[in-house]
Amino acid sequence: MKNEAIRDYIVMNGEIIANGETNVFEDINKPPIYEVIRVIKGIPLFLEEHLERMRKSSAIVGYTIYRTDDEIKEDIKKLINKNNVKNLNIKLLCTEIQGRGQVFLAYFIKSYYPEPRVYMEGIHTILYHFERENPNAKILNVSFKEDVNRKIEENNAFEALLVNKDGYITEGSRSNIFFVKDEVLYTAPKGDVLLGVTRNHIMEVCKKLGLKVIEENIHIEDLSKIKGAFMTGTSVNVLPIRSIDEKKYDSVDNEIIKAVSNGYLKEMEEYLEINSQKYVANKEN
Repeated sequence: MKNEAIRDYIVMNGEIIANGETNVFEDINKPPIYEVIRVIKGIPLFLEEHLERMRKSSAIVGYTIYRTDDEIKEDIKKLINKNNVKNLNIKLLCTEIQGRGQVFLAYFIKSYYPEPRVYMEGIHTILYHFERENPNAKILNVSFKEDVNRKIEENNAFEALLVNKDGYITEGSRSNIFFVKDEVLYTAPKGDVLLGVTRNHIMEVCKKLGLKVIEENIHIEDLSKIKGAFMTGTSVNVLPIRSIDEKKYDSVDNEIIKAVSNGYLKEMEEYLEINSQKYVANKEN
């Protein structure tokens, strides 16, 4: 595996190490369990839920992460403080390496946050036929990642929507997908996709707004019947989809999508405010 860490330091099993002074990435030969967390103003967004999902991914494949949540939280604090970085994505990675045993890494990765223009215009997406072996487990699949990214680049797209063997759209290559049809939101059932932390909050936002959500896959033949769509993810929040292959949608101006987007941003702000206050309180004590 290539070293994808950026910034000066990484944290390995609780120890701060200068980036580039270890060959640990080269020694990773099997797909690791991983999680990506967005840091805003020095606060890891929805951290507790990300750690819970990482452990669920591990359990699905019969693996146990020995590092405790408190130890991982401390790793993240060390990483943020040592690198003096307040706004960037962190990757947590856990795997077995011959001669090292279980290795738990925390490091910053290259991150892209769409500029306002992208939200105002919406994104172009493509269909990509692929099914994850363990859709509920977040396991790094390097060959899939490389191939789908190549297809996205070749088609000047932002994301690829995964289509299963029966022609149903399940999720994005790095996101969850929601469709608007007959004033109702549709998204894939829990068992068919990796349940994103952002997705979970979107579901809560919809409940608060009184919006109906049906957990049901959309078939590619029904794409002409939908009124709009959006992707959700750690780095993008709620991002309107303007096109899927050749089909066009007015997702940017869809009132349901705008309401969900605003509701999610409010959830983010509330989490950051609460945890910022806790941090200040702990610092004073």
